[in-house]
Amino acid sequence: MPPIDLSAHDITADRVVRNAPPAELYELSIRNDPRSSIANNGGLVITSGDKTGRSPTDKRVVRHPDSKEDIWWGKINIPLDEHTFKVNRQRAIDYLNLCDPLYVMDGFAGWDEKHRLKVRIICTRPYHALFMHNMLIRPSKEQLENFGEPDFVVYNAGRFPANPFTEGMSSSTSVDVSFEQDQMVILGTEYAGEMKKGIFTVMNYLMPKRDVLSMHCSANEGSDGNVSLFFGLSGTGKTTLSADPERSLIGDDEHCWDENGVFNIEGGCYAKAIGLSREDEPEIFDAIRFGTVLENVRYHEGTRDINYDDTTITENTRASYPIEFISNAKIPCVGGHPNNIIFLTYDAFGVLPPVSSLTPEQAMYHFISGYTAKVAGTEVGVDEPQAAFSACFGAPFLVWHPSKYAELLAEKIRTHDAKVWLINTGLTGGPYGTGSRIELKHTRAIIDAIHGGALANAPTEEDPVFGLTIPTECPDVPDDILIPKNTWDDGAAYDAQARKLAGLFKKNFEPYADGSSDAILQAGPQV
Repeated sequence: MPPIDLSAHDITADRVVRNAPPAELYELSIRNDPRSSIANNGGLVITSGDKTGRSPTDKRVVRHPDSKEDIWWGKINIPLDEHTFKVNRQRAIDYLNLCDPLYVMDGFAGWDEKHRLKVRIICTRPYHALFMHNMLIRPSKEQLENFGEPDFVVYNAGRFPANPFTEGMSSSTSVDVSFEQDQMVILGTEYAGEMKKGIFTVMNYLMPKRDVLSMHCSANEGSDGNVSLFFGLSGTGKTTLSADPERSLIGDDEHCWDENGVFNIEGGCYAKAIGLSREDEPEIFDAIRFGTVLENVRYHEGTRDINYDDTTITENTRASYPIEFISNAKIPCVGGHPNNIIFLTYDAFGVLPPVSSLTPEQAMYHFISGYTAKVAGTEVGVDEPQAAFSACFGAPFLVWHPSKYAELLAEKIRTHDAKVWLINTGLTGGPYGTGSRIELKHTRAIIDAIHGGALANAPTEEDPVFGLTIPTECPDVPDDILIPKNTWDDGAAYDAQARKLAGLFKKNFEPYADGSSDAILQAGPQV
């Protein structure tokens, strides 16, 4: 690859490694990064340093006259003045110019050429370059030779801290985005996911301006061309359930829905590795091989076999690999208009049914809510479940108000007659401590029944609190688990828990009520 001129980015480093193949990045990582090694399965094992997850409270968006009216300001999008952005960018550039070598990865975000973004990553660790080699769409040799100037640039100087005394900084970590400069600056964190989600944030701003819905979801396609989307927060089964051996994977995390159908934003997958097994997730397990980044995982000394149950570094262990490592991936990663939209929730209250269908208004309500639940922390004596709501199932990455995305979703549901389903992958028979998790084989059977059309014609009954339409029959699923109250020993206790959860839904929705129609408000639980 001929030398690349980075002077337009004020980069004057002597040696720049651009779009190196994985083998070269392996060599450079082993040679230059003492925190890297190679696992027995061929993956590059690496640690991300002190930060083993994203730093959402340190994310900033430049408040600029051209975009300030578009942005949903608040805890998600914390404003930053343009001067401070330039200070942080200069701090990053000064550090990057001291590094030898420096790494550049040029690639695309978005498989649809009409909407794709040319992205340039400038970073200091070979693992970061390999990570984005996996996560961006890899250009061909000809595309790379004619890449030209990028549409968006990420200055990843994560090894160098932000100055916490700089105005607007909350710590030595800062992740700053400017939509006017088309740039992102990373200081004080080496967690690779900041780059991935930074690009997603940019797409979440740009795509709705074009009436394209950007979505935090996975997608797959049947042999007959029918497409399903899977929305869900961490732990709900989004990646697991979309990796179906009978269907082609379009993508596992980030997509757009335009006038032609859906397309993946990414060129790879970033799967959770904790507890991974070939038995439960064979497609993901077998995708981990040479070229995969194994971030913050550990292996058994002597054999170097990965210990997927080891949480010594973090529970947020990750594997990053090109999507073609999934044996049934669809390349290019595009599909038609979705036939089924599936909202996944892990309900630790044991209240929601394993499957229910939603009207377009209910879909908007539950999309804006983005509900799941988790077990309380490790404090002694605290074992009550906690509700967790994340607007559009991806609040940390939204730029516009959630209603913008919900309105686009509802419009597309109606236009293309997509069916919407709410699936509980959490507890049945009682709340945490009493209930048991709905078996994965039953959830898979429900998904199969949706794809096969069996649930569309099944008998139903309406949930009296949430108004959900619940199928009372599903192939290969016991009838007695489909109505959640029937699985509880104490019906009065179920009613109390249902009212409690409904109240949490209504309280969470209060900030969105002013921007929602009466039909949407009536689509929520009634208590």
